[in-house]
Amino acid sequence: MNAFANLGLNDDLLKGLAKLGFNEPTPVQQQVIPLMLDRPVDLVGLAQTGTGKTAAFGLPLIQLTKTKNRKTQGLILCPTRELCVQVARDLESFAKHVKGLKVLAIYGGASAMDQIRVLRTGVQIIVATPGRLNDLINRGKVDISGVRHVVFDEADEMLQMGFQEELNAILTHTPAEKNTLLFSATMSREVKAIANRYMSNPVELTVGKRNAGAENVDHEYYMVHARNRYLALKRIVDNSPGNYSIIFCRTRLETNEVAEKLIQDGYNADALHGELTQAQRDQVMKKFRSKTLQLLVATDVAARGLDVTDLTHVINYNLPDETAGYTHRSGRTGRAGRKGTSIAIINMKEMYKIRQIEKNIKKKFKQCRVPSGEEICKKQLVGLIDVVKKVEVNSAQIDPLYADIAKKLEHFDREELIKRFISLEFNQFLEYYKYAPDLNVTESTNKQRGPRERKFSGPAGDTGSGKKFARFSLNVGRRQGIMPQGLIGKINGIPGVGRIKIGKINIKRNTAMLEADSKFTPQILAAFQHAEINGKTVSIELLQGTYHNNRTKHGGLRSKRKNVVTRA
Repeated sequence: MNAFANLGLNDDLLKGLAKLGFNEPTPVQQQVIPLMLDRPVDLVGLAQTGTGKTAAFGLPLIQLTKTKNRKTQGLILCPTRELCVQVARDLESFAKHVKGLKVLAIYGGASAMDQIRVLRTGVQIIVATPGRLNDLINRGKVDISGVRHVVFDEADEMLQMGFQEELNAILTHTPAEKNTLLFSATMSREVKAIANRYMSNPVELTVGKRNAGAENVDHEYYMVHARNRYLALKRIVDNSPGNYSIIFCRTRLETNEVAEKLIQDGYNADALHGELTQAQRDQVMKKFRSKTLQLLVATDVAARGLDVTDLTHVINYNLPDETAGYTHRSGRTGRAGRKGTSIAIINMKEMYKIRQIEKNIKKKFKQCRVPSGEEICKKQLVGLIDVVKKVEVNSAQIDPLYADIAKKLEHFDREELIKRFISLEFNQFLEYYKYAPDLNVTESTNKQRGPRERKFSGPAGDTGSGKKFARFSLNVGRRQGIMPQGLIGKINGIPGVGRIKIGKINIKRNTAMLEADSKFTPQILAAFQHAEINGKTVSIELLQGTYHNNRTKHGGLRSKRKNVVTRA
């Protein structure tokens, strides 16, 4: 028997839950569902991300909705469009066998006219971001005067994002007699203010310790020099074959830079931030959910509402400004009973933040050492062997080819074959980590000068191998849709030269800069001749630069523009 039946849910909902494989309610669902079904109540629910809050308020809200009445009866407010879409999708799946129920997600970045068209047909439950909903209310396109239930989902985040005025405006259009439910991972001062302002004698339910971190998440930190943060990130990822992670950055700019560096260095990564269109965001998330994308580099705002249950790691490239933000980030992993790890990459000056977070989440961080090149290579090799062991052999396809292959390899003994197999897969990887420096910092080593990032910039452009890099400037950038992988593909597509070592790539709004092996300068200049990107003719310039230990009075690189210009 489905344990949800004991909570008072009707047969239509139980049928839908059974098909979804939901048999055992979570603690927050056990507390909230019977309470909402029993009597009208204002409620503050404190529970970590990933504990089943959507079903906790969504299931009783569906059951309490009168489907024969086409007026809007339920309103759920979410901080971001990702969370808005996810909640609406969850409610629709719960209500698959409930006849006549219509749920609509209202959020910015999608067509307002399409949303208005659906509203005209009658929608009983609206899931919305405050900005778009307030806009449609002001235009007279939404009627929420008959709302009986209002839910604030991730209330603390809505306030941190500055939605206070929109919330005030929206709630003035709802009736005085209604039930207000507030769900949050943390009980901040702002959340208390919402409860005091909009709720009447609310019942407070706390699942787990107040403001505590998720139970299934281990917390680790790595201490490095700030300039080696990216190098540490790569080693942490390389040391975990099968890593499936969100990497959190503070700003859109940093998110783009880290994602572009990872792509340039051969990692399966992409960025998610507020500057992307809704179609671009949807495409990135589709790839990430299907695991064709391994690393998602995101800002806090963009990552809200991501319902990915099997993340192995959350990596804090930089810690958030507010300790509560760490709780939300770490809650992205360790969901649905799975174990997860939340990692922070810090420098010495940020140690106080770790102590603050420990106090807030009531858990201790484990200090870990950034792994050495040798450790990483061993881990990667073992991971590859595990993959090889699990490969299913299709004998029907292989057998006709086997005799010819065996003959070509018959003069190799077993040991030689294994070594050649490892070399084929790992030569570049082993070479990159051959002289990898120790990145770890302690109080005693903090004042010592650490290794320069440029010397170990990655397998795609390792300047530690003695290669000389030429620097090129192009007159196209993000505005023309330029991406690092596109430039790399263009260069590596040059016929007759094989793979060309590529260094740093920096793409701005209207321009791009890239470094590549200087030996192939003529071929690279020729490759961009007569090129046209999104209607713009490309021009490329060769910049001749020299690096100095002593900075110029303006700092950084001294470069001279060589008078070589190729225009299409």
